[in-house]
Amino acid sequence: MHWMKILAWAASVTAPIDWRLPWLIVASFIGGALNAVAGGGSFLTFPAMLAVGLGPIQANATNTVALWPGQLTSIAGYRDEVRKHSKLAWKMAAAGLVGGSVGAIILLNTPARTFLELVPWLLLFAAVIFAVSDPVMKWLQRRKPATIPAPGAGLDGEPIRNYWPLILATVVVCFYIGYFGAGAGFLIISLLSVFGFHDLNEMNAMKVVSTTMANGMACILFAFSGKVEWRYCLAAMVACAIGGYLSARVAQRLDQRFLRLLVVIIGLGMAAYFFWRNHR
Repeated sequence: MHWMKILAWAASVTAPIDWRLPWLIVASFIGGALNAVAGGGSFLTFPAMLAVGLGPIQANATNTVALWPGQLTSIAGYRDEVRKHSKLAWKMAAAGLVGGSVGAIILLNTPARTFLELVPWLLLFAAVIFAVSDPVMKWLQRRKPATIPAPGAGLDGEPIRNYWPLILATVVVCFYIGYFGAGAGFLIISLLSVFGFHDLNEMNAMKVVSTTMANGMACILFAFSGKVEWRYCLAAMVACAIGGYLSARVAQRLDQRFLRLLVVIIGLGMAAYFFWRNHR
C-alpha cells in the first residue's frame, strides 16, 4: 500500500501546479528575444496567452501590459532626440494618449466572439506590415538627402509649419495600438516620412514617444477593467525581459534578414491557424 500513498502524495503536490505556465514562459522568452533583435514578439506572446486559457480580450490586455515596461525603457535611449524636439514630442505623446485610450475603450466594449473573429485579420495585417517594413525602411535610407534638413522639414527642405495633420494621423494609428497594436511602430515611421522627416533617430524617438504613451494608457485602462490576468502577465513580463537582455548579447551574430523572415512566417502561420480555428 506504500506505493498508493506515494502516488497520492505526488498527486497532492502536483495538483496546484499550472502546467500551462511553462509554455507561456517559453513563448514570452522567445518573444522578448525577437522584440530585441527584430521585433514581432507579439506573434508568439498573444497566441500563448490564448493557449493558457485566457479569453481573446483578456489575452490581448494581458499581453499589452506584459510588454509595456520594455517599451517604456526604450524612451531613455532616445532622450536626447526627445529633448531636442520636445514640442513635437509632447504633441505625439498627446496623440498617443488619445488614440490609445479610445482604442482600449473600444476593445473593452467589443464582444469576445467578435474580437476573436477579428484576430486572424489583425495578425495578417500585422504580418504584412512587418514584411514590407524592411524594404520600405531601406528605401527611406536611400532617399535620405546628403544634407539633413531641419527636423520636421518637408521634402523640399522647408519647415512644416502645421503639425496637426500629422498629429491627427498619429491618433488614428494609436487607436489601432490601443485596440491591438502589432506592427504599429512601422506605421508611425511611415507617417513621419510622409510628413518630411528624414533622420531615422528622430523618427524612432517620435515613434517611441507616441507608441509608449498609447500602450501606457491602454495598460491603465486594462488594469482597472480587471481584464489583466496578473499571474500570467508577470511571468510573461519577466520572461520577455530576460529573453530581450540575453538576446542582445548575440544579436550582432544573427542574420537579421533570416530573423525578419522567421517573424513574418510565424505571423502568417498564426493568422492561418486562427482562420482555421474560427471556421472549423
